[in-house]
Order: sequence, then C-alpha cells, then structure tokens
Amino acid sequence: MKLNELNESKTAPSKSPQGETCGNSPSGEQEGGRRVAIITGAGTGMGFEEAKALAGKGFHTIMACHHPEAAEAKRQEIIRETGNENVEVIGIELADLSSVRRFADGIKSRFQHLDLLMNNAGTIQTGFHLTPDNIEHTVSVNYVGPYLLTRLLLPLMGEGSRIVNMASLTYWMGRLDFPEFFTRGRKKGFHRIHIYCNTKLAITLFTFHLANLLKDKGITVNAADPWMVSTNIIHMHIPIIDFFGDHFFRPVIRTPRQGADTAIRLLLDEDKAGQTGTFNRSNRILDVGDKYYHHKQMQELWDKTEDIVRKFL
Repeated sequence: MKLNELNESKTAPSKSPQGETCGNSPSGEQEGGRRVAIITGAGTGMGFEEAKALAGKGFHTIMACHHPEAAEAKRQEIIRETGNENVEVIGIELADLSSVRRFADGIKSRFQHLDLLMNNAGTIQTGFHLTPDNIEHTVSVNYVGPYLLTRLLLPLMGEGSRIVNMASLTYWMGRLDFPEFFTRGRKKGFHRIHIYCNTKLAITLFTFHLANLLKDKGITVNAADPWMVSTNIIHMHIPIIDFFGDHFFRPVIRTPRQGADTAIRLLLDEDKAGQTGTFNRSNRILDVGDKYYHHKQMQELWDKTEDIVRKFL
C-alpha cells in the first residue's frame, strides 16, 4: 500500500444497512458545513465526558456505542447540558468488523469531512471469546476494530483533523506474539490482564506508525493515557475484590472526567493542533523511548493487521 492511498477510499460502500441510529439524525444527503466528531464508547465513563466536551464546543457529536438504546439517555443529558441538539447515537460493534464497516459506510454517506476521531472504547474480557472474524474479543475491541474504523474514516479527514487513541501505560507489559496475538490474545493461556496490556501496546504502536504516515497530510494522531480511573472496566467480577474496590479504591482514583481530560485537550486545545505521534498523560507528553517510537515489531504489526482487515477496506 502506498502512503498516498492511506486516506483515499478504495472500495464502494457496503450494501449492508447502516448501524442503528438513535435520536434525530438526517440521512440520505451529505451534511456539510459543520464540525464533526466521533467518539467510540461514548455511552458511559470517559467516552461520555469526551462527547459532552465536544458537544459543548459546538461539534456535531456522534456517540458510537455498543448499546445504542442504553446510550439514548446520555445523549439527552448532553443536549440538556450543552444546548447542542446535534448529538446522535449510532450503534457499532468493534468485535465485529462487518459492523465497523457498516458504521463507517453510514458516516461516509452523510458527511463530507470528519474533524475529530476519539477511539475511546475498551474492554477486558473475563474469559476467552472469539469474534465472528476469529479474533480474540479484547484484541478486536481494543485494537483491530479501532484500527479498521480509523482506516475507513481517513478519506474524510484532512488538514487539521485529529485522531486520539485511548492508551495505557500498561503497554510496557505488553508482548506481541504472532499469530497468537490476534487469535488468542497471547501465546500462553488466557489471562485477561496480560491480553489487555498486549492490546495497549498494539494501539500505542499503531498511533506512532500512523502519525508518521500522515504527518505530511496535516492529520495528527496521538495517544492519551487516563491513568487510574473509576470506570466499569476496572471491575474484576470477583465479589469480595469488587466490594473493597468500590468502597476503598474508587473514591481515591480519578473520576471519568479527570481521566478524560488529557484526551479532551488533545482533541480541542489550540496548542495541540500540530502535535502528533506522542504519548500523553496528565496533559504532558511522556517520552516512551526509542524502543517504542521505533519498535522492532511496528511494521510487522501494521502488515499483519492490514492482512486481517483488507477485505473490509
């Protein structure tokens, strides 16, 4: 693949129906002249805070959610608090690449451009599950799904567009063993924390590689680490541990709004407009070192992911 093909549409839109939509959402004709932002996992936690912040700045805000019906109340809350009625919920399943393709096709049929893409959604599965694409579930939701979504939406992005990927400092515990990373999450037996760390390494390497590929197009790509945040993802699903966590751990860690702050600033702040290829926490760039900026598996990861998603591009 040539670099100049990265954000050029190569295939006709899928004939599959668009993802389920909640709320007012014009369809059929192109919607131009407005700033547009997409946030995955926007129905709860940090994604909701990010969506509210972007709506508050006047963006046509698309909440891309796994459970669109459940997110409708959050959409209404954002409209009430921001006064921006251009907020909608569209269903997407990042553990099903066909769903990702349908979502992207729906967006491209309606909008002429995309200003902001926040790949926020994430999961930690408690057991081993394969997706319809034969990808380990956490790997699909945390990495392959966002990778494909970003690749499909790049034709809408141009000078000044921003992409932010939700990362984690746990990347340093990650390990990429191929092909097991995609099919099992890791080479050894199932371990949800290790697989989660592997996905965060993958999304971090994707951030750096894509930023380098797009640097001459004026599209910025950065990673945001929220640190320890009180969201549903930290539930261990072990009653006694969750009881003590809820009563003694959650009260002292960051709220979803605090956790989302770094990502929100990367999306909105003027002084971040030209910043790209960085890893950020607490609104500061962290130097992750040459080992990760030029990781020995970066190109291999990209190539193998391209092989998996190629039929959806």
